Amino acid sequence: MRRTTHLLAALAALAAIVAPGASARADVPASKPAGPVELQLLSVSDWHAQLEPVSGVGGAAALAAYFDADRAANPNTLTFTAGDAYGASPPVASFNDERPAVVAMRMMGFDADTFGNHNFDRGVEHLQRMVDLAAAADAPGEPFRFVSANLTNTEDVLAGVDKRAWFRVGGLKIAVIGITNEEAPEVVKPGSLGPIQITDSAAAANKWAANSRTAGADVVIVLTHKGIRGLNPDGSGFGELVHFANAVQGVDVVIGDHTDFQYARVHGGALVVENKSKGLTYAKTKLTVLPGSGVTAKSTSFVVPTVANVTPDAEITALIADLKAGLAPVLGQVIGQSTRQVLRSDQCGRADGRLCESLVGNQTTDAMRTTYGTEFAYTNSGGLRNALTCPAAGGGDGFCPVSTPPPWLITRGQVLAVLPFGNIVTTSTMTGAELKTALENGVSSMPGANGRFPQVSGLCFAYDIAAPVGNRVTVVTRQTAAGGCDGGPVDTTAATSYSVATNDFVAAGGDGYPNILARSTTRELMDQVLADYVAAAGTIAPSIQGRIVCADSNGATAPNCPAITAP
Repeated sequence: MRRTTHLLAALAALAAIVAPGASARADVPASKPAGPVELQLLSVSDWHAQLEPVSGVGGAAALAAYFDADRAANPNTLTFTAGDAYGASPPVASFNDERPAVVAMRMMGFDADTFGNHNFDRGVEHLQRMVDLAAAADAPGEPFRFVSANLTNTEDVLAGVDKRAWFRVGGLKIAVIGITNEEAPEVVKPGSLGPIQITDSAAAANKWAANSRTAGADVVIVLTHKGIRGLNPDGSGFGELVHFANAVQGVDVVIGDHTDFQYARVHGGALVVENKSKGLTYAKTKLTVLPGSGVTAKSTSFVVPTVANVTPDAEITALIADLKAGLAPVLGQVIGQSTRQVLRSDQCGRADGRLCESLVGNQTTDAMRTTYGTEFAYTNSGGLRNALTCPAAGGGDGFCPVSTPPPWLITRGQVLAVLPFGNIVTTSTMTGAELKTALENGVSSMPGANGRFPQVSGLCFAYDIAAPVGNRVTVVTRQTAAGGCDGGPVDTTAATSYSVATNDFVAAGGDGYPNILARSTTRELMDQVLADYVAAAGTIAPSIQGRIVCADSNGATAPNCPAITAP
């Protein structure tokens, strides 16, 4: 067991920690083993502080039990994740400054992490507090470290973050290099990184991999917040994680993150590994290492950490229960109900709602538009992180009671689970040309799923997936009061202006949208606007209305429109 006894009072005291503690492991001399060493790497991806199980899978307490068993079977084990272990978090973590996520990671026995875009959601000062907490000598669990080799201008704003961490396991000298995704500044609020800049990831990884080999590393591992975007017909992945792996040299394992894929394959000499998000799977990577010869064999298997198959860690279970008890009176309030289940997934069956119109997107943008009386509203699908309605079994991220739907209950906590970022609604005036530019940006990554995919209200639009990026939107019409798409054409030239609601991240140019923040009016918290909308309605009756329609002018030739599976 790597964890120590915790008290909820200790968690509260952690907010006062201002200086990092000792490193998780020192780089001390050790004699080389005579024969091969079997090294085990445990890793999760895109955890997002999923402290509790999802449909009986994962959660910090169950993962801790699985990890303990794996370490008992092979003590030569290191445990990693690759960014976004917190941020876009359920209320148990987000309401507590994300500290429960880092404390749970200490209690679960993580050794190292790097930064993803969501680590910067609350700015660099908050990031420093999380770095300090991870390294603290007097917090529950054991210290771990953050590493990132491709950050510059950190000297005055971020301490305690190394380019590389050294570990001694089984007599081996192991280098772990961190890499932050280059897109991070584009997908967080402007200014969230302060003066920090992100440099070329492959160049940084190659520099530190070469340095590590010169320094005698037996194994070189890279943790990077990059993921695959899909699979080729032969089963190989494509996307930024594969591009990165093909560009680096002298690296044995690349542990990826960010895109919610389960994947393991060798690219460019490195074994590339990524998991499903939120701890729904974790990877067990086994390396056979012969000192002087390096890694001679490597393989990965995946584990679905089903809660029923283990005894969840009692200390972590108690910590989460204490935190939930403090939030339940507020977040457990039922504020409304729905005639049907409102999931995060879209009408094309994409779980994260980034390909097609979605019910949760319709309700969110309807709330924004009707609250402030604008003609149109749009938001990025990447900001919608959960279902709006409670599960019938209760519990979950929304502090939901047990129910017998229909109707499907909606709690204040469930609304917050949908919109965990603390974004603010903004209203502004846009020309028709700017509106079209926004819609074009929203579908620019199609057929690839991307967080910029738009959800809209007050308008409907069609786009041709085969047309060049920037020239895909073919028609924009107004919605009728009843929700139909035959309310008349929208002039998408600079000659006409419209009132529009969006969120402050998008208004500031996030996800590649037009930057209209300077002329926008900030309103109220986005989650409060949605909560008030639901409460005022009492019962909502959501439907897919054809607000976003994909056309395919090239027939069977790729790219093709996503198939509609849930009309």
